[in-house]
Amino acid sequence: MVGRVEKTARLIWPVLSLALVLVVLAALLSLGPMPLQRTATEAFIRLIVVIGLYIFIGNSGILSFGHVSFMAIGAYGSALLTIPPNMKKIVLDLPPFLTALQLPTIPAALIAGTLSTVFAFVIGVPLMRLSGISAAMGTFASLAIVYVVISNWKEVTGGASALIGLPVYTDIWVALIYALLALGLAYAYQESRYGRRLRASRENEVAALATGINVRRERLIAFVFSAFIVGFGGVLHAHFIGVLSSSSFYLDVTFITLAMLVIGGMNSLAGAVTGTIVVSVLGELLRLIEAGFDIGTLHLAAPRGLREVGLSFLMLMILLFRPQGLTSGREIAWPLAPKAG
Repeated sequence: MVGRVEKTARLIWPVLSLALVLVVLAALLSLGPMPLQRTATEAFIRLIVVIGLYIFIGNSGILSFGHVSFMAIGAYGSALLTIPPNMKKIVLDLPPFLTALQLPTIPAALIAGTLSTVFAFVIGVPLMRLSGISAAMGTFASLAIVYVVISNWKEVTGGASALIGLPVYTDIWVALIYALLALGLAYAYQESRYGRRLRASRENEVAALATGINVRRERLIAFVFSAFIVGFGGVLHAHFIGVLSSSSFYLDVTFITLAMLVIGGMNSLAGAVTGTIVVSVLGELLRLIEAGFDIGTLHLAAPRGLREVGLSFLMLMILLFRPQGLTSGREIAWPLAPKAG
C-alpha cells in the first residue's frame, strides 16, 4: 500500500508542485493593490495560452505562430454570445437569432472554445501534413487570415473598431482556477499514450513511423486539443478587458507567449510555467522603468520599447547559452527520491 501511494505521489508531483506554486502566488498577489492584481490576472491568462502552446509545440517539436488565432476566435465567439442584445443592435449587424441570443458565461465559454477547436481541425488536417519550417509558416498564414477577417468583418466583429459591452467576470481567482484546469489537462495529455506517441515522433519521426505511430493523427489531436485551451484563454481575456480589438490578437501576443515558452523550456510543462512567471515579472519591471520615477524635480525614464528590447535580449541569451530553456526541458523532480552515489 505504501509503495502504491508513493508511486501515485511521484506521478502527480510534477503537476501538483506547479499548482501549489500558482496557488501561493495568487494568494500573495491578491493581497496587493488592484494594479498588481490585474497584472497577475493577465499573467494567469497568458499562462493558459502558453500551456496550450506547450501541448502542441512541446510535445510535437513543431513551432506554431498561429495559435493566437484560436485565442481570437474564442474571445470573439464568447463576446457574440454574451453581449446584451440591445448593445449588439447598436454596434453590430448580426442575424436576428444571434442578435437576440445571450448565454450564461460558462456555456458561452464552452461554445467559444469548441469554435476554436473546429477551426483548428479544419486547418489542421492539411497543415499536419507539413513539418519543420513549412508547418510553422502554414500556421502563421492561418493567423494572418484570421486577423484580416476579424479586422474587416465589421458586421460581426466590429472590424477595426473596438467591440464593447462584454460582461467582465475574470479576476485573479477565476483566472487561477482555469489555469489550474489547463495545467491538469496538459499534464494528463502529456502522460497519456497520445502524448507519449507524439513525443516519440518529436525525438525521431522515422523511428516513430516505423513502429506504426500515425504521426499526422497524433499531431492533429494535439493541435486541436491545444486550440481548445488557447481558445479558453481568449475567452478569459475578453471578459477581463471587457473590450475587444483585432490588434490584440496578432504579432505582439504571439511574440510574448512564444517567448514565455522558449525562455522557460518548450519541452516541459514546468518550462511553460517558469517562462510565464519570469517573463511576466521582467516585463512588469521594465514597464515600470519605462514609466520612470521622480528624484526631486527630476523625472527619469527609460526610452519606450525597453520592454520589447529586454525580452528579446533575454530570449536571445537563453537560445545562445541554454537552448533547452531555464528548466532544460525537465519537470520538477520528486523531492524524496534517493540521491545518486
